[in-house]
Amino acid sequence: MQRLLYISTARAIITQDVIDDILRVSRRNNAAVGVTGLLIVGGKRFLQVLEGTDLAVAQTFDRIQRDPRHFAMVSLARQTITERTFGSWSMGYQAGGNATSGESAAAMAALIAPIDDPMLRGYFTGFVDLHMKAA
Repeated sequence: MQRLLYISTARAIITQDVIDDILRVSRRNNAAVGVTGLLIVGGKRFLQVLEGTDLAVAQTFDRIQRDPRHFAMVSLARQTITERTFGSWSMGYQAGGNATSGESAAAMAALIAPIDDPMLRGYFTGFVDLHMKAA
């Protein structure tokens, strides 16, 4: 099994309607091929982790790379895993906003809580600190 973490930048301001559409399609497609993961959007930045079979993750990432809504995609980490961290989510999600508010901070803490891998946790924590507070 494979875990892939990437970051990208939206070409335009991302509205909640666009995010809802991305989530609806991603959750359907991911469930069909057994890919799980987490997407966090902060401002115009996306941070996403995908987990699944090597082939399913590679095909999903290829499809995402062809999506014209974003650019500057950078693969941050790719590793072989034996167990999923996000196994129950076809695509977990957290919206940007004021990450210092009690509600947003609690939502982020809940999403990041299952992450045991210190490197992966660091990427998500750093993303929240840099991008969600500015959203």
